[in-house]
Amino acid sequence: MEHKKIILGHGSGAGLTHKLISEVFAQTFKINHLDDACKISDKMVISTDSYVVNPLFFPGGDIGKLSVSGTINDVAMSGARPTFLVAGFIIEEGFEISALQKIVCSMQKTAQQAGVQIIAGDTKVVEKGKGDGIYISTTGVGILGDGDELSVNRIQVGDKLVVNGTLGDHAVAIINARDRLELDPPPMSDCCALNNLVQAMLKSAEVKFLRDLTRGGLATILNEVIENSDVGIIISEELLPIKQSVSAVCGLLGLDPLYLANEGKLVGFVSEDERLLDEMKKHNCARDAAIIGEVTDEVKGVYLRTTVGSLRPLPILNSDPLPRIC
Repeated sequence: MEHKKIILGHGSGAGLTHKLISEVFAQTFKINHLDDACKISDKMVISTDSYVVNPLFFPGGDIGKLSVSGTINDVAMSGARPTFLVAGFIIEEGFEISALQKIVCSMQKTAQQAGVQIIAGDTKVVEKGKGDGIYISTTGVGILGDGDELSVNRIQVGDKLVVNGTLGDHAVAIINARDRLELDPPPMSDCCALNNLVQAMLKSAEVKFLRDLTRGGLATILNEVIENSDVGIIISEELLPIKQSVSAVCGLLGLDPLYLANEGKLVGFVSEDERLLDEMKKHNCARDAAIIGEVTDEVKGVYLRTTVGSLRPLPILNSDPLPRIC
């Protein structure tokens, strides 16, 4: 390892996270893949995640909604139907019971709306000043239907890239709440469960592969997807759905929306199908769905075709400047 101690960048979802997972966890546990969800039988998929977002409550969600929808989405991206969740809580001494109740109710509401059942959990309490309020871990289990399994190996030249809506919404909502920018109206996180949308997509088009666009954003995820392949990706700047408020905050703070976290967005690699966008837009979480690019053999790596026609490389960043985003 390049670093002798853990730094915040190791949790950013960018290059340092990838190196940490590859060189410490994957080598030691002898894991041959780095997917968010793992197939453990012909029909069963499992995924686990931990949530340390700051602040705990933000416009559009809270750590409870985030912990449920995030793990549901990780399971759903494999093509499986999420069915059960278990949850673990690390709570700091002095945390308000009323806040805990609000978080737990948010978890139950999110799970119920997604058709997923929370069936078990665990609780630990740490000394005051040692836990920053509350941390939550969730593990999800899903069931694969016939022909539903998705794989990066199915991606080929000519496949289209589709996203289900505007990029960078979650990160900007957290920035506004954390740094008290007092934007009016306040940006809303896109935090939501995507499992029902995924099933609709699978029925309406030939979907090759899916990934949710969390830490590191679109550009980081696309680099991870094609890291060991012989193809490249070109996305079009003029086709990217980005809210004006997100663009304004990025311009103010020197951020790039293509590298900002989302918690209710996915990218799909699909064969061209005219019905797909129409079907996606029937869902509240995909009103702004758009085809944004294509898999190509013209380049290696990930590139943005700018509005003036030039190609701008989108490399994977070593670290994300926004810690505690999810």
